[in-house]
Formats: sequence, C-alpha cells, structure tokens
Amino acid sequence: MSIVTYIGLGSNLGDSKVILTEAVHKLASLGDVKISKLYQSPPMGPQDQPNYLNAVVQLSTDLAPLALLDELQRFEQESGRVRLRHWGERTLDLDLLIYAEEKIQHERLTVPHVGVMERDFVLIPLLDLDPNLHIDGIALKQLPVVQQPTLSVLDAGNWAEI
Repeated sequence: MSIVTYIGLGSNLGDSKVILTEAVHKLASLGDVKISKLYQSPPMGPQDQPNYLNAVVQLSTDLAPLALLDELQRFEQESGRVRLRHWGERTLDLDLLIYAEEKIQHERLTVPHVGVMERDFVLIPLLDLDPNLHIDGIALKQLPVVQQPTLSVLDAGNWAEI
C-alpha cells in the first residue's frame, strides 16, 4: 500500500538546479512523484551565504518512515552533501516533511517536520502540490507566513523533467 509523503528539497552550493533535479530523479526510484515549482529563497540561517533553491516532492511510496529517511540520507551523501555549519550552506538537504497523517517522535525523525508551519519555502511548495493541505487540522493556506512570502518562483514548469 502506497503512503503519500512530502519531501522538502534545498540546495545553495554547487549547481543547485542540477543537484535538485538529480535528487528528484532518485526520489522517483522510490515511487511516484509530483514536483512543486522551483523557488529561490533567502537563507534562514547565517545571511553570509548564497540564496537557496527550494522545492517539495510529493512521493507515494511503500517505504516505512525510517527506511525512507535512510534513503534520503543516502541520496544526500551521494550528492556530496557538505554541511559547514548549523543552518549554513549545503549541497543538498532532503527533509521528510509529512508522512501520511502520522505523527512520529523518534530520536532520528520528527514528523511533521519541525518548523514546517513557519517556513514559507516549505509551505508554498507544499501548497503547489495540494492547495487544501492540512497539518494537525490547520489549513496551510491560512497561515500568516504564506500571505507574505520571501521567496520567488524560478521555474513554474516541469523543471526536473520527470
């Protein structure tokens, strides 16, 4: 039975669009995918780093949450993930944002992802994929951060060529 999950993608080191495109193709090996628009956003952490490219993938998969997390971390490592400092620049960041309706509190994984409700670079791409998405009974499109986003659309088409 396929579970609908949402994976956040981010990159601000290297050729970020190529890195994110490769990540989408790897995610497609785990199940059916739909991709959001591609966005550019200012860094959330230290401001002396490049802007990020961000997107969200809806992934229908048979993998259990921790097995999916293992795959995401493997994909990050294969992309040459570099993480120089907390909330700093990185080649690839893959976050398991939502796993069906499940609430998961594990030493390796928290779902829904911590901070998902405050980050426009996560919420707006999520709404691309499902404009009526709710988390814990809250309609994401009603959140104040969605009303005044700090990100801009870079590519509204099929940027990952799926």
